[in-house]
Amino acid sequence: MNKPASLLEPSPAVAGQAAYKVVRPATPVELCLDGNEGAWPPASVFVALLEAGASVVRNYPKPAAIEVVLAKHLGVEIERVLVTAGADDALDRVCRAMLAPGRQMILPEPSFEMLARYARLAGAEVVSVAWPSGPFPTDEVLANVNAETRVIMVVSPNNPTGAVACADDVRRLAEGAPHALIVVDHAYVEFADEDLSALALSLPNAVVVRTLSKAWGMAGLRVGYVSGPVEVIDWLRAAGNPYAVSGPSLLMASRRVERGQPEVDAFVAGIRSERVELERVLAELGAEPVSSQANFVYCRFDNALWVRDALAGLGIAVRAFAERKGMEQYLRITCPGGELAFERLVRSLRVVLAPQALLFDLDGVIADVSGSYRQAIIDTARSFGVDVTPAEITVAKAKGNANNDWELTRRLIESRKVYAPLEEVTRRFEALYQGIGENDGLHLTETMLCEQALFERLAKRLPLGIVTGRPRQDADRFLAQYAIGQYFSTVICMEDGPLKPDPAPVNLALEALGLERAWMIGDTPDDARAARAAGVVPIGVIAPGEEVDTISTALFGAGAGRILRDLAQIEELLP
Repeated sequence: MNKPASLLEPSPAVAGQAAYKVVRPATPVELCLDGNEGAWPPASVFVALLEAGASVVRNYPKPAAIEVVLAKHLGVEIERVLVTAGADDALDRVCRAMLAPGRQMILPEPSFEMLARYARLAGAEVVSVAWPSGPFPTDEVLANVNAETRVIMVVSPNNPTGAVACADDVRRLAEGAPHALIVVDHAYVEFADEDLSALALSLPNAVVVRTLSKAWGMAGLRVGYVSGPVEVIDWLRAAGNPYAVSGPSLLMASRRVERGQPEVDAFVAGIRSERVELERVLAELGAEPVSSQANFVYCRFDNALWVRDALAGLGIAVRAFAERKGMEQYLRITCPGGELAFERLVRSLRVVLAPQALLFDLDGVIADVSGSYRQAIIDTARSFGVDVTPAEITVAKAKGNANNDWELTRRLIESRKVYAPLEEVTRRFEALYQGIGENDGLHLTETMLCEQALFERLAKRLPLGIVTGRPRQDADRFLAQYAIGQYFSTVICMEDGPLKPDPAPVNLALEALGLERAWMIGDTPDDARAARAAGVVPIGVIAPGEEVDTISTALFGAGAGRILRDLAQIEELLP
């Protein structure tokens, strides 16, 4: 039975809109510097819940207690403060209360992307004014004011640039557009040199929006607040839900605000110090940071998406803006707020932007082994009466801990309940691969997956090394056969130490080169894990004959920041 076609249609303001979504790395990350969250709140915040008992969950929330604290902090009457579900809720209420079809909001951009969406959902027009960096564009904003202007956004410090407005900007806007509400979005003000709250709250047509999500480190609670003229705050109350913030959130936020100021001050001081150093390091590395007064640095790179992916390969997430016009080559990097994390960030940036060497796995990266090592696995298994398919080998490689083909072959055989001593597996495997008597060895089927000229060009730019699980005689023979050994300053083989995914062979290669920073290209999760554990950027390639989706998922899952279609693409990524 066919379902009847839906006759539903969304509001014109919603039609064509997609939900807000931040693109996350495909590879696992441990250091998330893409969301601008602040410090970790202390345990005392959570103890407040236990002290309150079940009533804080059962009863409707009452925000009055925290509003009293916030009003005192701002130096205004409690009637002039409204607690909201994060600063986002306050901004949305402003748009619903002040905007409508035929009205306009002036928005200096780039800025927080939800602002334009809130305005359009209210049916209003958004008038964009360019503010890529530097002083706030007050003159340009005032030049766009007309009778329909009802909201002027002043996001200071701005997200994503970190640029700020000054008191004179806000004053001039309020006087030049008395019929418009000047909205000072101060989500990041704790990190700035100047707090415009008192000035804005002295004006008849301005509000200040603040949050506990950033410096206070409580983004998960969704607690923000807005302050302004009583009449405007009443409109904002009417424009939103009556119980917007949960009882537990209000309770924990109150505890944090009442007792946490010294901790926040110390955290902010650390962030400000990190911010200065991060801008210096980025400039030193050839990037173009924008001067910031927030808890992040907005920076232009020659290849921003590669920098994002490479950092993800080292376990660090940063924010890219590939989908936003004019911002494609920029990243926003949150200052982590801790000595070890900051050291990790700086070291990773140096590895990504200033590599000292390139390391390569051999099999599946430089050498096509689909007819040699892979075929030797199949033929050895068959000699024990077991049929193994190429797809099964791919799956086994994708699981990891599969850098020794002799051991991998034994595991595949014994997965079928057939006893296969490793010594005998190795003997039969080697007879097939090396050849015996008149029987040609499978190694003769190997070909090179790229042109010799690629290594000649790369070696002129950086020292090159190989980190392979092959026995040395096999590695040396292939390099000699294709006359490429001269381009590699070091070759680490099976005999030199533990096999990948242990980082030891990667570290041995760096030690042999006398260097600290490198990228490594491999075709298996073991390669990616070894590189990442050694602090080397992991880059994946798809070996011939592999099932692309299976191995891609495995490579990303193991830490590869980027997967190349062709080895020669590495030239496009090098600085």
